[in-house]
Amino acid sequence: MNQEVKLSQYTAILLENARRSGLTNEEIVEAVQTENTELLKAAERPHYTYESFFSYAKEHGEDIEKAIKEGYRITFNTNNGLKNWIAATFQLDPNKDFSLGEGRIEGLVLSEPQVEKLEQTLAFNWEIKENRQTADGRKQLTLGIRGQ
Repeated sequence: MNQEVKLSQYTAILLENARRSGLTNEEIVEAVQTENTELLKAAERPHYTYESFFSYAKEHGEDIEKAIKEGYRITFNTNNGLKNWIAATFQLDPNKDFSLGEGRIEGLVLSEPQVEKLEQTLAFNWEIKENRQTADGRKQLTLGIRGQ
């Protein structure tokens, strides 16, 4: 039985930012295997630096290579962290593409494959509260903290 790979929100955001910047999974895996942050320089931007990417993952028992190949679940999402992960993962602008409230994200429109990735990755402290079909076949979601 395969055990689900768990990543911190920090590692997940950096991983998705690297993908968003145009780096391929193979290039990211090579950087992980060689622990060469220079290979990730193309992904760096304000608030997204990779200096401690490998050491943080090692220290917290995160298997980044396996996460890239098999997918992962975030261990815990904060409001702002989930906003940043959604923006990086689905290349959305949080100021235009969805709204953020206290313990809530509304108006998030995703394709079916994107919804599946969100469901597989979203930390257990959050859940999809509403899932409505849009006229163009996508899904409009409301996310919220579980139990609220």
